Amino acid sequence: MTYALLDYKVENAIATITFNRPDKRNAMSDEMRTEFIEALETVAADKAIKALVLTGAGKGFCAGGDISGMQKRMNAPSGEVGFNGWHRQQRVHHTQALLHTMPKPVIAAVNGAASGLGADTAMACDFVIASEWASFAWSYVLRGIIPDGGGMYFLPRRVGLAKAKELIFTGRQVKADEALALGIIDRKSSADTLLADAQAWAVELSQASSTALALTKTILNQSFELSSHDVFAQGSQAQGICYTSSEHRASVEAFLAKTATKE
Repeated sequence: MTYALLDYKVENAIATITFNRPDKRNAMSDEMRTEFIEALETVAADKAIKALVLTGAGKGFCAGGDISGMQKRMNAPSGEVGFNGWHRQQRVHHTQALLHTMPKPVIAAVNGAASGLGADTAMACDFVIASEWASFAWSYVLRGIIPDGGGMYFLPRRVGLAKAKELIFTGRQVKADEALALGIIDRKSSADTLLADAQAWAVELSQASSTALALTKTILNQSFELSSHDVFAQGSQAQGICYTSSEHRASVEAFLAKTATKE
């Protein structure tokens, strides 16, 4: 699969999507978003793909929204600015939802600056691994706007409400060591091995039943908002599905066969 603004490849059942606008620090243009949506939908639908790694080409992970696109929207007729902005937000939210609800593990391999929407995109992933050159900044306020890529949802869940407010209110840069201490990232790697480390971690995370992983992730993603009763109820339904899966049957049969051999 070939894209103009993304690099997409699949090896060892792991998909890797690389933002590929290095001259723009991989800023998210409308055209890149369209390709990103298509790539995410492809990964989600392909049962042969077990996990996804997301990274950026060049020195940046993603510099956020494309400023030239912001200028273009501002220059639209005044009667169209509001609706155009609403329509764009629907696309942003759809993209972030595809990433967040991906029915398989997703790792952000942050190789450089992740600012604004770039920082939110990393937070929408299940796990974040970063190089020593990585940095994060929720810089929306510096452009007179608010975090629109999920940062107001994801960031407090990683660092706590007060710290999330401080990072969003100031828009300040957080470098890799502080990001690790705060819980913004889960692991730190060297720039030379970052992608390989992320892909190896993706393999490790995706060895179990794809059915069980997808259902578990769906429930965990909602667990802060649900009551314990709701979590148990959804878990009961998910377990019923797992009981019928070929993966569960194969696992039980393999265990019993191994036990019988030992006896």
